Amino acid sequence: MLTPIAYGLAVVLDLFILFIGLRFLLVPQAAAAGYGVPAKKDGDAAAYLTIKGMRDSVYGIVGLALLFFVGVRAEAWLMLVVALLPLSDTVIVLRNGGTKAVAFGIHFATAVVVLICAALLFLA
Repeated sequence: MLTPIAYGLAVVLDLFILFIGLRFLLVPQAAAAGYGVPAKKDGDAAAYLTIKGMRDSVYGIVGLALLFFVGVRAEAWLMLVVALLPLSDTVIVLRNGGTKAVAFGIHFATAVVVLICAALLFLA
């Protein structure tokens, strides 16, 4: 019973982070606003938004590759480690003037879901 849920949640999370990465690459200003810290159009913002887009896209692709080519245990370890990203995003939003609602409602909640996914994958 847990195995299909664990696999399904892992695939959804991997595709979601891939989507977020692509959004940062294709519509960076809107993606930054959704992240909780709007980016200024001038300066180095475009470079940093591109970096975030690539980082998130690669994590999504690596997650899918691990799940399909290596196995559930490797995906579980990846999810456990990747949970650090939304936890750090929570702090980044709070330290840069974002709202607590976005920091905890989006980023911290995402970390919790990723950790639940890791636990389900370890149990599968």
